[in-house]
Amino acid sequence: MSYQIRARQARCAALGFWPGPIDGIDGPRTRSAYAAACAAQAAKGLPFAHPTGITRIHWHWTAGNHHPNATDLRSYHCLIPGEGAPRWPVEATAGRSHTLNANSGAIGVSLCAMAGAQERPFDPGRAPITPWQVCQLARVTARLCRDYDIPVSRWSTLSHAEIQPALGIAQRQKWDITWLPGMAGPADPVAVGDRLRDLVSRELQTL
Repeated sequence: MSYQIRARQARCAALGFWPGPIDGIDGPRTRSAYAAACAAQAAKGLPFAHPTGITRIHWHWTAGNHHPNATDLRSYHCLIPGEGAPRWPVEATAGRSHTLNANSGAIGVSLCAMAGAQERPFDPGRAPITPWQVCQLARVTARLCRDYDIPVSRWSTLSHAEIQPALGIAQRQKWDITWLPGMAGPADPVAVGDRLRDLVSRELQTL
């Protein structure tokens, strides 16, 4: 199984060409989906993927306070503090280690939040995600989608908690982002991701 093939399969799915299971196996359905996706992109004058190789955006929380610390600044491309402008310690194309075995081609955008949070019994900790941060996450993601030709989809704009179910890449029981302001507790990661993707789609309409 190949992580490169998984990334290609995820890109095909995001573009609307289903390759079958995202399993890293370059089988007939994957090859057919890839050929169709390439043809569709070429018809629009675009390559299969952005020349930088960026095809996905991964959402995280830092599990820290509302301001980034040194570890946060080394781990993510973009950090959204509790207030103030998003911070970009590196360019979106720089290498970062934010998602286990799934960093290549992915921009890591993280909310500075959830210090001391506990999944069960639920406790949002001393620095819960704020509504302002959610809005900023949607805006940052929308701009990145526009700049890097990334469709808003479950395979290309997704939370750390969605990586394992969507891409089949095992993670270490990550539950970011399964809770948002106003929720009583954590929920299904894909359902929460859908809420965020809806916000991103709305932002894209304003760009």
